[in-house]
This record gives sequence, structure tokens and C-alpha cells, in this order.
Amino acid sequence: DGCSMIVLNGQVLVQAGQFDIHDVEVVVATVDLNDIKSYRASISSFGVQVAQTKRAERSPEHIFCEDVKLIRRRNEKGAFPTPSVEIKLKYHRPEEECCLGPACWMWDYLRRSGASGFFLPLSGGADSTSTATIVHSMCILVYKAAKKDPNSLVAKDCRRICGEKGQWVPHSSQDMANKIFHTSFMGTDYSSTETRDRAQKVADQIGAYHQHVTIDGIVKAILAMFFMVTTLKPRFLSQGGTRSEDLALQNIQARIRMVVAYLFAQLLPWVRNRSGFLLVLGSANVDEGLRGYMTKYDCSSADLNPIGAISKGDLKLMLKWAAIEYKSPVLEEVANATPTAELVPIVGDVKTAHTQSDEEDMGMSYADLGQYGRLRKLSLCGPVSMFRKLCVIWDTTEPKEVAAKVKRFFFFYSVNRHKMCTITPAYHAEGYSPDDNRFDLRQFLYNTKWTRQFAVIDKEVIEME
Repeated sequence: DGCSMIVLNGQVLVQAGQFDIHDVEVVVATVDLNDIKSYRASISSFGVQVAQTKRAERSPEHIFCEDVKLIRRRNEKGAFPTPSVEIKLKYHRPEEECCLGPACWMWDYLRRSGASGFFLPLSGGADSTSTATIVHSMCILVYKAAKKDPNSLVAKDCRRICGEKGQWVPHSSQDMANKIFHTSFMGTDYSSTETRDRAQKVADQIGAYHQHVTIDGIVKAILAMFFMVTTLKPRFLSQGGTRSEDLALQNIQARIRMVVAYLFAQLLPWVRNRSGFLLVLGSANVDEGLRGYMTKYDCSSADLNPIGAISKGDLKLMLKWAAIEYKSPVLEEVANATPTAELVPIVGDVKTAHTQSDEEDMGMSYADLGQYGRLRKLSLCGPVSMFRKLCVIWDTTEPKEVAAKVKRFFFFYSVNRHKMCTITPAYHAEGYSPDDNRFDLRQFLYNTKWTRQFAVIDKEVIEME
């Protein structure tokens, strides 16, 4: 899958790397053409075809197998060439592909864009940490390639992007990351110390240029302007406000982070006495895009998104794999943490886990979202057919509960579909990406009541009970 290889009579002799940052990779093998001749002669149908075929006349344009033989000439090491032997195929696990594939894609994007690096709002959660881990993987691939051959195109691109000259190559992946990868924890009064500390540890282990930024002053300034115009102060639900007030207060924090991200992406090279600009990285996974659990024009809006078509479940598996592969235990800690947006006031001790949970806010689990996504796109299910399939798959769940889950999903999917029209370009991984610009060209204005479909579901629930 994605590999070049040389195969002889069903035996794999050489396999190129599935994920590689070089433009061209050449693999070679020594084969005995007599093996091909013998193999074909053992298949009777080939013999019948040959008997019915007129032999081609000898000419410079034709080469016959009997005219090609193994060369018995010693090579530069003084040994005779021998035919290549069969090797065992190398298969990457899904969690490896989730890390290595986007890493190669990002390197290609970076070197072609003319940018001098990346900027990532790093919250300490699974999504932004996954994006950071993919950049870490990219730096490891580039560092190894540049160290192996300082004159290669990869090494030259690395020097150009890092602003170095001569035969310089990074002495480690962290050395490279410090020059091109910039992260920031954009905290508020509602951020927990737990996520802030995790973000710092992730940045330190990767080697990123990391900063802690407090955006409360900007939030207060915007709310003060709103008060000057309307003489009203919005409040959170926990403070007695309405749902609209609560969402507005959460969204303003999210959108400010996007503005701050682009400000830092433009000016951090100047701050560090470097030239160029930074590409802003997004970190919204495919399940949140499907559900619409994101603020339009928040940190999900960026220049590119390495995880935009990867599910939450696969991202957590990737983090656990990377924790072992890259000897980074903080990634395991992040993978096991409860996903939280941290946009509402904290209840209890600020050092404990945040009381806001993504799955509670969404009204559905990430595991269920993955199931909905595959049925909606890969199985081409609408509300009714999805309900029928899930009644079989979730055979221990009451039909009434299945119906409620399906209705809840399709309501939020349809009411938030417009967000997919402005989604950030992403690496295409999962088959059920809801990206409207490239992979899911569907209407974005639906009747969110799904009147006919929900009526059919209700009727079937009654019949089942």
C-alpha cells in the first residue's frame, strides 16, 4: 500500500519504504530470468497460449529470455552476484500510518510553501498533541535523512527552511524542531494547570519553541466593548445565563485564539531574528467535523490540518504508539486524559481535571461518532437505514435508545453541515471524512427536523416494541 516493490513469481524480493520524505527512492534486485521461464512453463494455460502464438522474429527490438543470463562477474566487493532472496513484507499498523503519512505530507507542504516553519496552538489535549507528535515524527525523518547524506535534497531543504548555511545538519530532531516548530498554550481563567503542564511537557520533549499566552485581557476588552454598545453582560449557564450567552462566551475565546495564532505566526520569526512566516496548524479531528463540534473560525481554522480526517480513536492509538516509539511517556498521559475544551468556569480545585467534558457537551461518545461516520459515508446510510443497521449492531441496546441516538446525530450533523464548507485542508486518511471541499460533496442545507425519516424510525420503534 503506497510501496514500490520488485516481485518475482509471487515472491517479494525488495520493498521500498511506504512513507519517505525523498522525492525519489530507487530499489534494485538481482533476478534469474530462468526462474520466470520455469514458473511460466509450469502453468499449462501459458503453454497453450504459447503454442498458439507465432514466435516473434529476432530483431534489436526484442530480447528473449534465453539470451539473458546471470553475469558471472565479480562485483566491487570481490563476490559473484547472487539472485535476491524473498523478504518478509513490512506492514504498518494504522496508528503508525496516522503518524508517518501526515508527517511526510507536512514536510512536502512546508518545503514547497516557502514558509520557515509551523505554529500550533497547543492545549495539552489529545488533538493538538497529536498534531505536535506528527511534526515531531517529521523532524525525526528529516534529521535522519539529512544526517545520512548532508548533500541530499532533503538536507538542502532543511538548511534553507532552518536558515542555516554550509554543510549544517541538525544534531537531533529536537534541534530542528526548535528552529521550525512554534507552539503556544493560550490560557484563560478557565484553563486548568493540568493541561498547561501537559502542553509544556509535550513541547519540551519535542523541542518546540513554546510560549504561554494569557488571552483573558483580550476577552475582557471585547466584552467591555459589547457592554458599551448594549449595556448587557452575558453570563455562563452555571452563572444563571442562557444557552445563547454561554455559547457566545465560549466562542469568543475560541475565535480569539485563531486571531492570536495568526499574529504569532507572522511575527515570531521576526521576534527570533529570522525571516519568513509560519504556517498555522489546525487540530480538529474527523469526528468533531462530522458532529460539528467546533467553533467556526476558531483554532480549527488554519493553513493545514494533519489530523482533519483521522478519528479520535485512531489518534489515541497513535499517541500510545508514539509514547513507546519515541520514548515520550507524556503522550500516554495525554491519550488517557478526558477530552475537554476548557471554555467554561472550573468547578472545584483548579489543579484537578476540568469539569467540562467534550463527550458530555456533544451528547455522544467518540466511539459512537466513528460508527455514525462509517455508516453515513461508507455504507451510504441515511437516518432510517442507519437506525436499522445499528439495531442489529447494538443488539443489547433498546430500539428506542438507538432511535434517540440516531436522531441526535443527524440533527447535529445537518445543523452544523455549513461548517464543512470552510474546513481547513487536511490529510485524507479516514474514508468517512465530511470535508465538503474535497471528499464529501453533499448539500450543506438540510431540513434538520428530518420529518419523514424520523417518522419512519418512530413507527419502526413501536413495531419492534
